[in-house]
Amino acid sequence: MRALLSTITTRRPTIGRIVRCLSVSVGTTVLSAVVLVVLAVGIGVPAGPANAIAVCCGIGPSYVGNRRWVWGRRGRGSLAREVVPFWTLSLAGLGASTFAVARVASATSAWTPSARVIVLPAANAFVFASLWVVQFVLLDRVIFHTRASEPARAMPRPPQQELAA
Repeated sequence: MRALLSTITTRRPTIGRIVRCLSVSVGTTVLSAVVLVVLAVGIGVPAGPANAIAVCCGIGPSYVGNRRWVWGRRGRGSLAREVVPFWTLSLAGLGASTFAVARVASATSAWTPSARVIVLPAANAFVFASLWVVQFVLLDRVIFHTRASEPARAMPRPPQQELAA
C-alpha cells in the first residue's frame, strides 16, 4: 500500500496535467461538435469543410487552455517551440478528422438529420480521442516541457493533508 501511495504522490503533477488536459480537450471537442452540427446539419455546409471550420474554432482555445491552465506557462509563447508545433499537431488531427467525417457523411447521407447529429460529431471525437494520448505526450515532453535553461513554471501545489495511519 505504501508503494502505491508513493507512486501516486510522486506522479501527482503528471496526473493533474492529464486531468486538466483531458478537460481542455473535452471542452474544445464540445465546441467543435456544436459548430460541426450547426454547419453540417443545420445550415447544410458539406461535412468536410464544416469539420475543418469546427476544428479550427477549437484550436485557439485549446492552445491557450493547455499552455496556461494545464502547463502553467505565462508570458509570450515561443513561435518556433510552442505555437508552430501545437498548430501542426492540431492540423494533423484536423486532416484525419476531416477525412473521417467526410467518409461518415458520405455513408450516412440518406440518414435522418437527427441520426447525423450523432454520427458526424462522433466520427470527429473518435479521431481526436485516438490521437489524445500521443498529443498529451508531445505537449508534456516536447512542446510545453520546461527546459533546464528556463525557470520552472509549475502550477502551485495545494496544501498537503496528513494521511491517517
